[in-house]
Amino acid sequence: MIQQPRDFPAIEEILQSERLANAIAGLPRPVASTIIKQTVAALKEKLIESKKPISVDAMFKEIDKALAVAKGAEIRRVINATGILVHTNLGRAPFPDAVFAQLKETLTGYCNVEFDLRTGARGDRGEGCERYLAELSEAEAGTIVNNCAAALFLILNSLANRKNVLISRGELVQIGGGFRIPDILKRAGAKLVEVGTTNITTVADYASHIDDQTALILKVHKSNFVQSGFSEEVPLRELVTLGKQKNIPVVNDLGSGVFVDTYSIMGYAEPTVQQSVRSGADLTCFSGDKLLGGVQAGLIVGRASLIKSVKKNPLFRTMRVDKVVFAVVERLLATYLNGTQATDIPLWQFLAVPDAELYQRGKSLVRDVGNPAGVSVEASKVFLGGGALPEKEIPSVAVCFSKEHKAERLLVAFRRNDPPIICRIEEDRLILDLKAIPLSDYPSLLSAIRTVLGG
Repeated sequence: MIQQPRDFPAIEEILQSERLANAIAGLPRPVASTIIKQTVAALKEKLIESKKPISVDAMFKEIDKALAVAKGAEIRRVINATGILVHTNLGRAPFPDAVFAQLKETLTGYCNVEFDLRTGARGDRGEGCERYLAELSEAEAGTIVNNCAAALFLILNSLANRKNVLISRGELVQIGGGFRIPDILKRAGAKLVEVGTTNITTVADYASHIDDQTALILKVHKSNFVQSGFSEEVPLRELVTLGKQKNIPVVNDLGSGVFVDTYSIMGYAEPTVQQSVRSGADLTCFSGDKLLGGVQAGLIVGRASLIKSVKKNPLFRTMRVDKVVFAVVERLLATYLNGTQATDIPLWQFLAVPDAELYQRGKSLVRDVGNPAGVSVEASKVFLGGGALPEKEIPSVAVCFSKEHKAERLLVAFRRNDPPIICRIEEDRLILDLKAIPLSDYPSLLSAIRTVLGG
């Protein structure tokens, strides 16, 4: 027993203890040492205040917990059984294996990210990637910054600094993390001019607010919420027509952004980047790690002269991306240009798996763990996530654990698995949805279910 503060073992002695070998494994030694020091210091204070002795076992348990918390904060691979395919908290879109293989060859040494191999002189950063982006979107030009919020900020700061931006009241949305469109406009130096009402906005509402201080018309795709009932918004084409009449550019913030027809896959036609360009939007911005299926980035496409203005903005350098992002996005865009996204990009692979096949996978899992009581395979519903298609339920299949299995306990147990399995609770039952789980993860899934049900 530890009776006094001086009775605690030395930090180095604790560090070298076999009892903590597994807990420390993988953590940098200075980090482990700091955590142990902090935990021991807290235990000393507790000992002084309570005047109650602390067992050595209790000390090691507290240290073990603290080390586990530190390990849990590290970015690691998890299995997504939540039923949200583009899950913001889980890294959004899963990454294609083929892209990683190509990145290893490209990025482990030096690369020509800003070097022209034809002339031997300094080149334009990400020139090939921007060419692919323009080709795929059918736009005159394109460029990339670090996320979609940055893309919109840069557009507004470049084209509407100290000038008016028209936007429908119904499109003054809040995006993830508490960022609001009005706040982005304000920080970018633009002056917000609200037009129409929350539920009804007409083209006449825009026209009546145009004056010599109007810099652009902004349309924001309401991708993360739905208005229904007595509502009306102006189609992009009509805004473009008005913009041309008044010589005012129209910017379309698509949010998630998608390059393929989603109707055949999900029964809902999400507006595509190509449709925005064809409708005449002068600039269109969208994300790289949502429906594109890649890495965090903000992609901008549209008129070459406006793209040039954005890239000339001194702030562009603060928001530019590095060789990793350029290399990833370039390979992703090439996948779409080659028409192989259905087989090469995980998001579209998951969506293409028939429910009948998911059901068979689920039945096999339950059978292989011995058909335990209270565990069933049932039809489920999932959502795309990432701020897209908020009301569109997508059919799926899930392994469901009855109330008797105590959902909260299972939720924690699966989360503590290696690799962690992130599930959801519905009506006091644990739901382990199969839609976003690749076949390669099924052995881990099977092992986890056996372990969790075994206590």
